[in-house]
Amino acid sequence: MGKLFKEQFSAVGHHVSVLEHEDWGYAQQLLNSAELVIVSVPIEYTVDVIKRAAKYLAPTTALCDVTSIKIQSTQAMLEYHSGPVMGLHPMFGPNIKSFLGQKFVICPGRNDEAFLWLLDLIKGHGGELIVCTPEEHDRMMVIIQAVQHFCRLSFGIFLAETRINLEQSLLLSTPSYRQQIESIKRLFSQNSHLCVDIMLATEERCEAINSLANTYSRLARLVKMKDRDALIQEFESIQGFFEEKTRLL
Repeated sequence: MGKLFKEQFSAVGHHVSVLEHEDWGYAQQLLNSAELVIVSVPIEYTVDVIKRAAKYLAPTTALCDVTSIKIQSTQAMLEYHSGPVMGLHPMFGPNIKSFLGQKFVICPGRNDEAFLWLLDLIKGHGGELIVCTPEEHDRMMVIIQAVQHFCRLSFGIFLAETRINLEQSLLLSTPSYRQQIESIKRLFSQNSHLCVDIMLATEERCEAINSLANTYSRLARLVKMKDRDALIQEFESIQGFFEEKTRLL
Protein backbone atom coordinates (compact mmCIF):
# COMPACT_ATOMS: atom_id res chain seq x y z
CA MET A 1 0.00 0.00 0.00
CA GLY A 2 2.86 2.36 0.75
CA LYS A 3 4.19 1.82 -2.76
CA LEU A 4 0.83 2.84 -4.24
CA PHE A 5 0.74 6.09 -2.26
CA LYS A 6 4.33 6.83 -3.26
CA GLU A 7 3.41 6.40 -6.94
CA GLN A 8 0.31 8.58 -6.67
CA PHE A 9 2.09 11.38 -4.79
CA SER A 10 5.13 11.32 -7.06
CA ALA A 11 2.91 11.46 -10.15
CA VAL A 12 1.64 14.91 -9.12
CA GLY A 13 5.05 16.28 -8.20
CA HIS A 14 5.38 15.61 -4.48
CA HIS A 15 8.78 14.54 -3.13
CA VAL A 16 8.39 11.19 -1.36
CA SER A 17 10.93 9.47 0.88
CA VAL A 18 10.57 5.87 2.07
CA LEU A 19 11.82 4.63 5.43
CA GLU A 20 12.19 0.86 5.40
CA HIS A 21 12.83 -1.24 8.50
CA GLU A 22 16.58 -1.13 7.89
CA ASP A 23 16.64 2.68 7.51
CA TRP A 24 16.09 3.85 11.09
CA GLY A 25 19.58 5.29 11.16
CA TYR A 26 18.25 7.92 8.73
CA ALA A 27 14.98 8.53 10.58
CA GLN A 28 15.88 12.02 11.80
CA GLN A 29 16.86 13.08 8.29
CA LEU A 30 13.82 11.54 6.59
CA LEU A 31 11.07 12.30 9.10
CA ASN A 32 11.89 15.59 10.80
CA SER A 33 11.17 17.83 7.81
CA ALA A 34 8.25 15.83 6.38
CA GLU A 35 4.90 17.54 5.85
CA LEU A 36 3.08 14.21 5.96
CA VAL A 37 4.13 10.80 7.31
CA ILE A 38 2.07 7.73 6.41
CA VAL A 39 2.62 4.54 8.42
CA SER A 40 2.11 1.52 6.16
CA VAL A 41 3.34 -1.62 7.92
CA PRO A 42 1.83 -4.99 8.94
CA ILE A 43 -0.86 -4.70 11.63
CA GLU A 44 1.26 -6.28 14.37
CA TYR A 45 4.00 -3.64 13.98
CA THR A 46 1.83 -0.54 13.54
CA VAL A 47 1.75 0.76 17.12
CA ASP A 48 5.47 0.15 17.67
CA VAL A 49 6.36 1.95 14.43
CA ILE A 50 4.10 4.89 15.33
CA LYS A 51 5.74 5.16 18.75
CA ARG A 52 9.22 4.97 17.26
CA ALA A 53 8.59 7.37 14.38
CA ALA A 54 6.83 9.98 16.52
CA LYS A 55 10.10 10.83 18.29
CA TYR A 56 11.44 12.31 15.05
CA LEU A 57 8.38 14.28 13.93
CA ALA A 58 8.00 18.04 14.08
CA PRO A 59 4.84 19.29 15.85
CA THR A 60 3.50 20.47 12.50
CA THR A 61 3.95 17.12 10.71
CA ALA A 62 0.69 15.39 9.78
CA LEU A 63 0.70 11.73 10.78
CA CYS A 64 -1.65 9.04 9.53
CA ASP A 65 -1.71 5.27 9.12
CA VAL A 66 -3.31 2.99 6.52
CA THR A 67 -3.87 -0.01 8.78
CA SER A 68 -7.16 -1.94 8.75
CA ILE A 69 -7.46 -1.57 12.55
CA LYS A 70 -8.19 1.99 13.58
CA ILE A 71 -8.75 2.18 17.35
CA GLN A 72 -5.26 1.08 18.37
CA SER A 73 -3.42 3.03 15.70
CA THR A 74 -5.37 6.27 16.17
CA GLN A 75 -4.96 6.14 19.95
CA ALA A 76 -1.22 5.54 19.52
CA MET A 77 -0.82 8.46 17.12
CA LEU A 78 -2.72 10.79 19.45
CA GLU A 79 -0.66 9.64 22.41
CA TYR A 80 2.82 9.77 20.91
CA HIS A 81 2.49 12.68 18.44
CA SER A 82 1.41 16.18 19.42
CA GLY A 83 0.63 17.31 15.87
CA PRO A 84 -2.11 16.54 13.31
CA VAL A 85 -3.38 12.95 13.37
CA MET A 86 -5.79 11.04 11.13
CA GLY A 87 -6.63 7.38 10.60
CA LEU A 88 -6.91 6.35 6.94
CA HIS A 89 -8.09 2.98 5.62
CA PRO A 90 -8.03 2.39 1.87
CA MET A 91 -10.79 -0.14 1.16
CA PHE A 92 -8.93 -1.99 -1.57
CA GLY A 93 -5.82 -4.05 -2.13
CA PRO A 94 -2.39 -2.75 -3.14
CA ASN A 95 -2.64 -4.02 -6.72
CA ILE A 96 -4.88 -1.26 -8.10
CA LYS A 97 -3.41 1.35 -10.43
CA SER A 98 -5.26 4.49 -9.30
CA PHE A 99 -7.63 5.91 -6.70
CA LEU A 100 -10.47 6.17 -9.25
CA GLY A 101 -13.67 4.67 -7.85
CA GLN A 102 -11.98 3.49 -4.64
CA LYS A 103 -13.28 4.07 -1.11
CA PHE A 104 -11.20 5.53 1.72
CA VAL A 105 -12.40 5.46 5.32
CA ILE A 106 -11.34 8.57 7.25
CA CYS A 107 -11.10 8.60 11.06
CA PRO A 108 -10.42 12.17 12.23
CA GLY A 109 -8.03 12.52 15.13
CA ARG A 110 -6.60 16.01 15.55
CA ASN A 111 -6.16 19.16 13.42
CA ASP A 112 -8.10 17.83 10.43
CA GLU A 113 -7.27 20.92 8.35
CA ALA A 114 -3.68 19.71 7.98
CA PHE A 115 -4.98 16.81 5.86
CA LEU A 116 -7.20 18.81 3.51
CA TRP A 117 -4.65 18.75 0.69
CA LEU A 118 -4.36 14.95 1.01
CA LEU A 119 -8.13 14.46 1.00
CA ASP A 120 -8.48 16.86 -1.94
CA LEU A 121 -5.84 14.86 -3.82
CA ILE A 122 -7.72 11.61 -3.20
CA LYS A 123 -11.05 13.14 -4.29
CA GLY A 124 -9.40 14.81 -7.26
CA HIS A 125 -8.22 11.38 -8.44
CA GLY A 126 -11.70 9.90 -8.16
CA GLY A 127 -11.56 8.47 -4.64
CA GLU A 128 -14.58 8.41 -2.33
CA LEU A 129 -14.17 9.52 1.30
CA ILE A 130 -16.26 8.03 4.12
CA VAL A 131 -15.87 9.58 7.58
CA CYS A 132 -16.46 7.60 10.77
CA THR A 133 -15.02 7.11 14.24
CA PRO A 134 -12.30 4.50 14.88
CA GLU A 135 -14.83 2.56 16.98
CA GLU A 136 -17.41 2.50 14.17
CA HIS A 137 -14.73 1.48 11.68
CA ASP A 138 -13.40 -1.43 13.71
CA ARG A 139 -16.88 -2.71 14.53
CA MET A 140 -17.87 -2.81 10.85
CA MET A 141 -14.55 -4.26 9.67
CA VAL A 142 -15.18 -7.37 11.76
CA ILE A 143 -17.81 -8.33 9.17
CA ILE A 144 -16.66 -6.42 6.08
CA GLN A 145 -13.07 -7.64 6.23
CA ALA A 146 -12.33 -10.43 8.70
CA VAL A 147 -15.44 -12.56 8.23
CA GLN A 148 -15.42 -12.05 4.45
CA HIS A 149 -11.77 -13.08 4.27
CA PHE A 150 -12.64 -16.25 6.17
CA CYS A 151 -15.59 -17.01 3.85
CA ARG A 152 -13.46 -16.59 0.73
CA LEU A 153 -10.53 -18.47 2.22
CA SER A 154 -12.79 -21.37 3.19
CA PHE A 155 -14.56 -21.56 -0.16
CA GLY A 156 -11.27 -21.28 -2.04
CA ILE A 157 -9.74 -24.13 -0.06
CA PHE A 158 -12.92 -26.18 -0.54
CA LEU A 159 -12.83 -25.69 -4.32
CA ALA A 160 -9.16 -26.65 -4.49
CA GLU A 161 -9.70 -29.76 -2.34
CA THR A 162 -12.61 -30.91 -4.52
CA ARG A 163 -10.33 -30.44 -7.55
CA ILE A 164 -13.15 -28.80 -9.49
CA ASN A 165 -12.52 -27.84 -13.11
CA LEU A 166 -12.66 -24.12 -12.42
CA GLU A 167 -12.64 -23.08 -16.08
CA GLN A 168 -15.60 -25.33 -16.89
CA SER A 169 -17.48 -24.13 -13.82
CA LEU A 170 -17.05 -20.53 -15.01
CA LEU A 171 -18.23 -21.48 -18.49
CA LEU A 172 -21.45 -22.86 -17.03
CA SER A 173 -21.84 -20.27 -14.29
CA THR A 174 -24.22 -17.50 -13.34
CA PRO A 175 -22.96 -13.88 -13.04
CA SER A 176 -23.09 -14.10 -9.23
CA TYR A 177 -20.86 -17.20 -9.23
CA ARG A 178 -18.34 -15.51 -11.51
CA GLN A 179 -18.26 -12.49 -9.19
CA GLN A 180 -17.69 -14.80 -6.24
CA ILE A 181 -14.81 -16.59 -7.97
CA GLU A 182 -13.24 -13.25 -8.92
CA SER A 183 -13.34 -12.11 -5.29
CA ILE A 184 -11.72 -15.38 -4.20
CA LYS A 185 -9.02 -15.04 -6.86
CA ARG A 186 -8.28 -11.51 -5.63
CA LEU A 187 -7.92 -12.81 -2.08
CA PHE A 188 -5.43 -15.49 -3.10
CA SER A 189 -3.43 -13.01 -5.16
CA GLN A 190 -2.64 -11.11 -1.96
CA ASN A 191 0.03 -11.70 0.65
CA SER A 192 -0.90 -14.69 2.82
CA HIS A 193 0.49 -13.08 5.98
CA LEU A 194 -1.67 -9.98 5.43
CA CYS A 195 -4.79 -12.07 4.87
CA VAL A 196 -4.29 -14.09 8.04
CA ASP A 197 -3.35 -11.04 10.12
CA ILE A 198 -6.58 -9.32 9.08
CA MET A 199 -8.59 -12.29 10.39
CA LEU A 200 -6.64 -12.60 13.63
CA ALA A 201 -6.12 -8.89 14.37
CA THR A 202 -8.54 -8.64 17.31
CA GLU A 203 -10.39 -10.96 19.66
CA GLU A 204 -13.68 -9.62 18.27
CA ARG A 205 -12.71 -10.79 14.78
CA CYS A 206 -11.77 -14.25 15.99
CA GLU A 207 -15.04 -14.56 17.93
CA ALA A 208 -17.12 -13.46 14.94
CA ILE A 209 -15.42 -15.99 12.66
CA ASN A 210 -15.98 -18.74 15.22
CA SER A 211 -19.65 -17.71 15.46
CA LEU A 212 -19.98 -17.94 11.67
CA ALA A 213 -18.40 -21.40 11.71
CA ASN A 214 -20.98 -22.46 14.31
CA THR A 215 -23.77 -21.18 12.03
CA TYR A 216 -22.33 -23.19 9.12
CA SER A 217 -22.20 -26.28 11.31
CA ARG A 218 -25.80 -25.86 12.49
CA LEU A 219 -27.10 -25.49 8.94
CA ALA A 220 -24.91 -28.31 7.61
CA ARG A 221 -26.41 -30.66 10.21
CA LEU A 222 -29.88 -29.77 8.96
CA VAL A 223 -28.79 -30.50 5.38
CA LYS A 224 -27.28 -33.83 6.41
CA MET A 225 -30.55 -34.71 8.18
CA LYS A 226 -32.50 -33.54 5.09
CA ASP A 227 -34.62 -31.46 7.45
CA ARG A 228 -36.44 -29.42 4.81
CA ASP A 229 -38.86 -27.74 7.20
CA ALA A 230 -36.08 -26.55 9.52
CA LEU A 231 -34.05 -25.14 6.62
CA ILE A 232 -37.11 -23.29 5.28
CA GLN A 233 -37.72 -21.90 8.76
CA GLU A 234 -34.09 -20.71 8.96
CA PHE A 235 -34.45 -19.06 5.54
CA GLU A 236 -37.76 -17.35 6.23
CA SER A 237 -36.80 -16.21 9.74
CA ILE A 238 -34.28 -13.70 8.40
CA GLN A 239 -35.97 -12.60 5.17
CA GLY A 240 -37.43 -9.57 6.93
CA PHE A 241 -33.95 -8.47 8.05
CA PHE A 242 -32.70 -8.07 4.49
CA GLU A 243 -35.97 -6.68 3.14
CA GLU A 244 -35.94 -3.96 5.81
CA LYS A 245 -32.29 -3.06 5.20
CA THR A 246 -32.89 -2.92 1.43
CA ARG A 247 -35.73 -0.45 1.92
CA LEU A 248 -33.48 1.72 4.09
CA LEU A 249 -30.81 1.77 1.39
